[in-house]
Amino acid sequence: MKLIAIGDNVTDCYVDEGVYFPGGNAVNVAVNCKKNGAEAVAYIGVLGDDENAAWIEKSLREEGVELSRIRRVYAHSAKPRVYLKDGDRVFGRGPRDSCQHLFAIRIVEEDLAVIRGYDVCHTSCYSNLEYELPLLSETLKVSFDFSDRRDEAYLERVCPYISYAFFSGADLSEEECIALMEKAHALGTAVTGVTRGGQGSLFYDGKRLYRQGICRVEAVDTMGAGDSFIAGFLTKYTDTEDMETALHYAAERAAATCMVRGGFGHPHPLSEEEAGKQS
Repeated sequence: MKLIAIGDNVTDCYVDEGVYFPGGNAVNVAVNCKKNGAEAVAYIGVLGDDENAAWIEKSLREEGVELSRIRRVYAHSAKPRVYLKDGDRVFGRGPRDSCQHLFAIRIVEEDLAVIRGYDVCHTSCYSNLEYELPLLSETLKVSFDFSDRRDEAYLERVCPYISYAFFSGADLSEEECIALMEKAHALGTAVTGVTRGGQGSLFYDGKRLYRQGICRVEAVDTMGAGDSFIAGFLTKYTDTEDMETALHYAAERAAATCMVRGGFGHPHPLSEEEAGKQS
């Protein structure tokens, strides 16, 4: 399997510990696909001009992710605050004038020349790429993380152009999850899944409903577990087209990520200035 992720990058600032970790949905999925043994993985995103952006790039290169089409802008990286409570993550807002907030990616022919070499493109509701989905869907299969965005207008805008849809739905009943997946399928999505925290996940391919439980571990940090689940599913399903095998593997990979600090490790100390701003 060959995957290209397009979209968000951040540095998750663990305020209580004085460190930050590279992350963001697109970055986490890319790195975890590479860890899962994907043949090739690339990332296209907008990087700022600060120390945090340099650390994100360094970490991605160390993980074997190809970066030939990244953009660079004069702006700081997104720096969400993260507090740990009983092993789970609690977010606080960082500055809103980051490169992720100020800039969006426009896909040009030079990007498409690279994108055509991959099997799947992953992006998300955090990546400001909705307007490029029609073009991407003509080029390869598209995977999309909706997080908890489920309003009908947004589904109608996105679902016709994607092959794989992922939703967060710990707050939904099983009946509500099924209705959501059926809606996405009716709008054109081939495979839809809803992750439900400790309740596992539900998936639907237009023919059958699948249920997958969690793999229980003593979690040290749940950051990036959902992204790791997506990466595990995409890696295994693209290679095997076996839903049950892919879902079990995805659950195992999500559990493994819960044993790692940050989305995929690579801690970096907060600067004194940033530590002061974050406190």
